[in-house]
Amino acid sequence: MARVLIIGASKGIGLETVQRALAAGHTVRAFARTPVRLVGADTSRLEVVKGNALKTEDVEAALDRVDVVIQTLGIGLGDMLGPVQLFSKSTRVLLPAMEAKRVRRLIAVTGFGAGDSKSSISFLQYIPFRLVFGRAYDDKDIQEKLIKASSLDWTIARPGILTNGHRLGTYRVLTEPQDWHNGTISRADVADFLVQQITDRSHVRKTPVLVY
Repeated sequence: MARVLIIGASKGIGLETVQRALAAGHTVRAFARTPVRLVGADTSRLEVVKGNALKTEDVEAALDRVDVVIQTLGIGLGDMLGPVQLFSKSTRVLLPAMEAKRVRRLIAVTGFGAGDSKSSISFLQYIPFRLVFGRAYDDKDIQEKLIKASSLDWTIARPGILTNGHRLGTYRVLTEPQDWHNGTISRADVADFLVQQITDRSHVRKTPVLVY
């Protein structure tokens, strides 16, 4: 079992990942700016750390005695109306901190449409995608470039359209560019994939798209 730091652990994919990692038997350090509230989970192996992913001292402290980092930061729709820099700035803090602490395994969440998966967006989806998510995904592009340029053992997960559905375990992991396409997937199933990557190294230095 691993000691896992989950960044952005208070809601969404991050909160689902905390619960899934605990269920899988790992020891979890949940890092967030707001309290982490779990329902029905065994918290005996959970440490909640309040911190800012943009502050080097907070991130370095959270990395102490950690084996794996799962980066699950997200923003609300309202935050997409202005400039978005959270993903790139937090990654610029995280990568050198991981190097300094000699933590090699990084599992990060971006999304379908980030990096080279952008060319797989259909013509009909591209304009609304850019109008709503353009600023965020421009920053996710930078985030992915930073991660790929690092020497870490990284995996970048690119989920499709997120839902609040249950974990089904029937999602597809699309690793080849010719197979990439958009679709839906629950946050719980994204968390399932992320937790599997703690011990599964078959997707190291890969950027799989996750959809049903």
